[in-house]
Amino acid sequence: MKRRRRFWTVVEKLEALIDQGVYTAGSRLPAERELAETYQVSRPTIREAIIALEVRERVEVKTGSGVYVLSSKPSASTEKPISAFELTQARALVEAEAAAIAASTIKDDELSALKQTLTDMQVPDVAEEADQQFHQIIARATRNNAIVFYIEKLWHLRRTEPQIIGAYKDVCSQSMNQRLAEHTSIYNAIAEGDSSAARKAMHNHFDRLINALFDASEAKALQEIKRKTDETRGLYSLSYLSHK
Repeated sequence: MKRRRRFWTVVEKLEALIDQGVYTAGSRLPAERELAETYQVSRPTIREAIIALEVRERVEVKTGSGVYVLSSKPSASTEKPISAFELTQARALVEAEAAAIAASTIKDDELSALKQTLTDMQVPDVAEEADQQFHQIIARATRNNAIVFYIEKLWHLRRTEPQIIGAYKDVCSQSMNQRLAEHTSIYNAIAEGDSSAARKAMHNHFDRLINALFDASEAKALQEIKRKTDETRGLYSLSYLSHK
């Protein structure tokens, strides 16, 4: 069964209501206490959900006034296209430092949740979701909202840009065991409170990933060259001319 942190379930339900127009642009969400009662969760869980919605640019928190729905769901597009290689390098830089910080700030319950994602990564149907949760737990464990914000932004690109989705799909599906081993190394370093080892383990994970992306890109390029060569060979072969 899928194991999801409660606040993500609340996030998804509120986003669905916003998309359906139940909560329109400019309207204020119900009070924290009311939301907690509606979704049968604690008020801290509602606060986490609101932070996540704010990071996703779905709502704006106005101190002393309330939480207001923003005018529209942000577009995944950017002014300049971002490639899978650029995204991976950026993730390596940000998430390696997040892992280093988390090694000294992570709490026991977060460490338990992080360990659970390793188990979930072994289940094909939830492996991708578990992978994302692994990195998001580390981000939140830093206690730095700016880091959480940027890692969520990078993951948003990872989830929504077609070119990036396609590039990652082939690479991730072919390296399930390696991915699990790399995440286990990251977990072990964080669990031991070793910031240097956590940073290195995260770097190693992304180094393997970016090289796999290059290998996949090269293979596709070679396939395209072969396809064009075969077309040209067919066009100029004597057998082709003899059938004219």
